Amino acid sequence: MTAEEATAFIHDKAWQGSKPGLSRTRALLEKMGRPQDRLEFVHVAGTNGKGSTCAMLASVLMCAGYKTGLYTSPGLRSFNEKIAVNGVPISSTELARVTAFCAPFARAMADAPTEFELVTAIAIEYFARQGCQAVVLETGMGGTLDSTNVIEKPLCAVITNISLDHTRELGATVEKIATEKAGIIKYGCPTVTYSLPENILAVISSRCLERASPLSSADFGAIETISDGLDGQRFSYKGFKDLFLPLLGSHQLRNAAVVLEAISVLRSRGLAIDDGAVRSGLENTRWPARFEIVSEKPFFVVDGGHNPQCAEAVAENLIRYFPEKRRVILLGILADKDYLGFALSLDPAACAYVTVAPRNPRALSASALAEALRSLGKPVEAAESIESGIEQARALAGEDGVVCSVGSLYTADTVMTYFGK
Repeated sequence: MTAEEATAFIHDKAWQGSKPGLSRTRALLEKMGRPQDRLEFVHVAGTNGKGSTCAMLASVLMCAGYKTGLYTSPGLRSFNEKIAVNGVPISSTELARVTAFCAPFARAMADAPTEFELVTAIAIEYFARQGCQAVVLETGMGGTLDSTNVIEKPLCAVITNISLDHTRELGATVEKIATEKAGIIKYGCPTVTYSLPENILAVISSRCLERASPLSSADFGAIETISDGLDGQRFSYKGFKDLFLPLLGSHQLRNAAVVLEAISVLRSRGLAIDDGAVRSGLENTRWPARFEIVSEKPFFVVDGGHNPQCAEAVAENLIRYFPEKRRVILLGILADKDYLGFALSLDPAACAYVTVAPRNPRALSASALAEALRSLGKPVEAAESIESGIEQARALAGEDGVVCSVGSLYTADTVMTYFGK
């Protein structure tokens, strides 16, 4: 199987659609010889901050000397980015080799796996073949019925911030969504959470009690900020002193607190992670398109956030890092998202908007989004393409201003390419 044939096989319409449940992934992995049994996992679920948290955890584990797999979704610039070992995405050759192994088993299944289930199986097989000593595994959506939940005894379950998103699939309240996320908690395996509101934490705590899972929560009051600038943030947390994180925003310090709690748990599980590995791991964390500055004059910030809670964090960061500048929002979003709620959360930081359509069949048109935004009473322009939208937004901001592209990773991908990133 060639690389092109592997990609075509993975994206074949036979695997399209979303079918909740673990039976297909379990059956596929069973046919493949249960590669998951040869691996140790840190399993991460949540609404926001999953990717950044996974990136930090993987970086620390790698700096501690563990051969580390990282499974995330979606890939920003290429499919291969979703599956990485020690920071290096799976090569097209290896992807073809592992896919060729998986393909006959998938084809033979009467109840065909979905694309995400197939990719999850490919990733786990690849990590096993590579001899990974630790795998940071991000759920795709939810937790209970997410295909990654076939793993049985993770070293640690991590639950990041929870808010309303994917409500059609996961439920219309944060409590219902929390119940789905809590599905990754396994009997006797420790759990670490973000500092959550009482109503959400009660759901997680109840699940932990049922599963005899020791629960640790991040204490955001223990975060001590030492410095904060456009190059990154220096901070301390409990016994971890004077750490540097290149990711911007107070929400990333909160994600880092979750990571540090998880590190403490992993140490208690026997992993040798010294303070030097923690320091180097955080300092070397790279996670593109999360309030990332890609250009100057004007400053151009890219963020892949796509729900109102993400928008609140972006607005807070724009005001925090660019308090006196003219701030133009380049907004592209999918039609099935709460786009007006998203814009309302962004609006305190916005001086003007330029709308674009992400390169995705579910995209909201630039004109429809512009029409909705005019109710906010600020200048709005609709662009014919993302590239023209970038130029319009830069012109509106002026050399001394700032543009922030936000609303969808599908927009972020195109913007990063435009800037040669």
